[in-house]
Order: sequence, then structure tokens, then C-alpha cells
Amino acid sequence: MSRALDVATSLGVSLARLGSGAQVGALGARPEQPLALFEFEACPFCRKVREALSILDLDADVFPCPKRGPRFRLEVQRRGGKQQFPYLVDPNQGVEMYESDAIVAYLFERYGQGKPALALRAGPLTGISVHLASLWRPLRGAFYRTARQPAQPLELWSFEASPFSRLAREKLCELELPYRLHNVAKGSPKREAFVRRSGKMMVPYLVDPNTGKEMFESADIAAYLDQTYAIAQ
Repeated sequence: MSRALDVATSLGVSLARLGSGAQVGALGARPEQPLALFEFEACPFCRKVREALSILDLDADVFPCPKRGPRFRLEVQRRGGKQQFPYLVDPNQGVEMYESDAIVAYLFERYGQGKPALALRAGPLTGISVHLASLWRPLRGAFYRTARQPAQPLELWSFEASPFSRLAREKLCELELPYRLHNVAKGSPKREAFVRRSGKMMVPYLVDPNTGKEMFESADIAAYLDQTYAIAQ
């Protein structure tokens, strides 16, 4: 897929969801420890949870679970008894759960102001729009590609509605590379600290502690991940 088509279809995903996950909403208590999310980028149900994390300005340790992935799908089955996604782990409360609507409700109750954002509680309309959004890029972030595993998780600054960030997350997912997701949607209190670190407000921004690499630009990030971790078949 050409770069222009990649960006255009990723933008289509964001437009299909009317930009949900672009803006931080009302915040509640902050978790002491990062949440853990087992998910895969192409999954429409996972999309709802990622949007909630962006709106609530929550960081998370993401364990990508692409189809045929050999690592984290088995971990979810071990923990919960089945390979179903998304799967949330909140070590602060000892909570582990399936079902996107239940996870969204839990996150807004625990870390927001109680009621989920309208885009996440519109019933059938929410369900239809997240599925339509996935049709823009149906195979991206869906299937595992053989890859080397990093000794340490990577870090990604992103937010769900950013079409460029989506391209980086898809690549991380396809290679089953775990990473710490730092959400910095518009209005995020974390943006100032991010700019101090990176030098400017632009996402995606990848940090790989295994190699010391730090970079902007989704195309550069995707190329770097392929060169560093993908194994040719």
C-alpha cells in the first residue's frame, strides 16, 4: 500500500469514529501502576477501549495479540480461560476482564467521572461505527508476522484518533512487540512533559530502550521496526 493511501485510509478510520479519542475528557483518580491491555489493532471492540484510554488520558502496557500470534494470545487464555479480546488487567484493583463495553464502563467509573463519553455509549450506533471504521483498514494490525522479541518493551507516544499514530501501532501489533502506550490526546496534562522530552508536540514518537533509538514519523517508525525486529520468511 502506498504511503498516501495508508494515510488516507487511516484518516478514514478516524473520521468514521468522528474523531473519538482525539480529546481528553473529564478525569478522575489516576492509577498508581499502568494498566495492561491485551488487544489487536484491527479489532473493532479493542478500538473502543483504546478510545477510552485516550479520552481518560491513561497510559497502558499494551500486549499485541494479532491473529496467529504465538505469545500473548496464549497468555490471555492462561489468565482468563479463552482467547477473546480486548482483555484488561488493572493491577491497582486486582481486576481482570473481557468485554469492551464492560471495560469502558469500568474505566470511566474508576478513572473518569462515571459516565462514558457519548461516542462510547451510543449503543448500536457505536457498534456500527467501530465496525465501519475497521473496514477502512481490514487487514492492518490483524495478523502476526514473524519477528524477534525485544528484551525490553518499547514506548510509544500516541493517541487513538491520530491517523499517523495508528500506522505505528499497526506495525507494533503485527510484529507482536509489547510497548508502553503514552496517551497524549488534545488537552492531556502530559503534553508539557512530552514536549520537554521530545522537543515538539508531534505523534507518533517511538522510543526503543533496546537500541537507544528515538524517532518521530510513522513511516520511519514502521521501517525501523521492520528492519530491527521483522524476520523475513
